[in-house]
Amino acid sequence: MMSEPTQPTLDPSFVNTQHDSTSSDDWYTPPEFFESMQITFDLDVCAPVGGVAWIPAKKHYTIHDDSLSQPWHGRVWMNPPFSNPRPFVERWITHSNGIALIPFTKARWFRTLWDSSASFALWEFGAIRFVRMGERKQVFMPCLFAAIGPKENHDAIRRLGPVR
Repeated sequence: MMSEPTQPTLDPSFVNTQHDSTSSDDWYTPPEFFESMQITFDLDVCAPVGGVAWIPAKKHYTIHDDSLSQPWHGRVWMNPPFSNPRPFVERWITHSNGIALIPFTKARWFRTLWDSSASFALWEFGAIRFVRMGERKQVFMPCLFAAIGPKENHDAIRRLGPVR
């Protein structure tokens, strides 16, 4: 049985306010993806407060840590806030070591990612059933996994499906 995070993740605009519900960006990657990838991360750069128990990361940054201003090290896991993924994706490309789950979009930042050295894997044509408030739900747009850096990262997403 999956455990639900005990504290909500907050949108950046709510950092200094009391907030009783989860934000629109609280879509957690299901545990079966990590089981399939068979890889451990040094850092989860977009973790909810308290982390997610099934994400195999040694350390995590939450919104309170402001991961964009922190040093990133080693293999990074990133499921960025879909409301504003651009700065996270740009940082992830610059860091050049990790795996990310990102929305497939027409935004300019996606073209930058597509043109990078990253490889991509779709999961059942983007139909990922995320964990949201203890239930499985789909987001409104297709998503894909991206890997950049060492061969192990690319091999990990190959375990999820076809890779470009």
